[in-house]
Amino acid sequence: MAKNKPIYVESTIRTTIESLWKYTQTPELHEQWDLRFTKISYLPKRAEDEPQRFLYQTNIGFGISISGEGESVGTTEKDETKTSVLKFWSDNPISLIREGAGFWRYVPGEEGIRFFTRYDYQTRFGAMGRWLDRLLFRPLMGWATAWSFDALRLWLEKGIHPNISLRRSLTELICRIISAFIWIYQGLFPKLLYPHTGELQLLQATRLFPGYEQLALLFVGVGEICFGLLFAFAGRSWRKALHLWNMILLVALGLGAVAEPTVLVEPFNPVTLNLGMMALSVCGMLSLPDLPNASDCLRKPEKEERP
Repeated sequence: MAKNKPIYVESTIRTTIESLWKYTQTPELHEQWDLRFTKISYLPKRAEDEPQRFLYQTNIGFGISISGEGESVGTTEKDETKTSVLKFWSDNPISLIREGAGFWRYVPGEEGIRFFTRYDYQTRFGAMGRWLDRLLFRPLMGWATAWSFDALRLWLEKGIHPNISLRRSLTELICRIISAFIWIYQGLFPKLLYPHTGELQLLQATRLFPGYEQLALLFVGVGEICFGLLFAFAGRSWRKALHLWNMILLVALGLGAVAEPTVLVEPFNPVTLNLGMMALSVCGMLSLPDLPNASDCLRKPEKEERP
């Protein structure tokens, strides 16, 4: 198996280098924005010039946590560039990471502080651990690092606390995924698999496709499934437009139901379902501005960087 590439993440943050150093090197602040850690604590130094040792812990759910240790050394160059070189390791038997190393660098510039990291690690569990790392864990770690860097940027530039960013991100995700699920479900089951449960009769009542209702229902079902998939996987720039289209389509489908007024008084009828889905889109759009976005960070260095 080819060697995995180190994880690299870069962001430019409009703040002072002193502030950025404080928020990244103070454990109580660091653990508030970094998704990779639940708890970070420094160990006392025996001498001022020795590396700073620390303990870290990550809760992974169900009462299970992974802990480890590390040490870091900070340096400052003549142009005020700062670098923090670190090593980390874990003796926890369930930790995929056995040991690793990397660095953080803080480079002052006209547009802010160029803040970037590069790190790599060795895994446990032999070939299975290496495959798990390549297919799942390493992409997840890279995404979590990038998302955390952008959450830190929003905290320092706009005063949006990472906890608020996380809650709003989860709200937007839930609104989008539930809306996507409903569209896919409504397109697949009532229209494609079980059209005689009421959808076919509703379309016949509109008299828009005389003699071709079955074919029209097929196209509508496929369209709803495609729209749901697009809703689920759309990038950030598409989401506001999709929420708006979601509400427009729901209004159009609701007006179509007027052709068969009896459906408007049935349980979970078009009025209640469509209004609920429209409310999800409103909540999703309200959550969209100033959300952390992992893709806003650079994931490859423009030039080779050394600690």
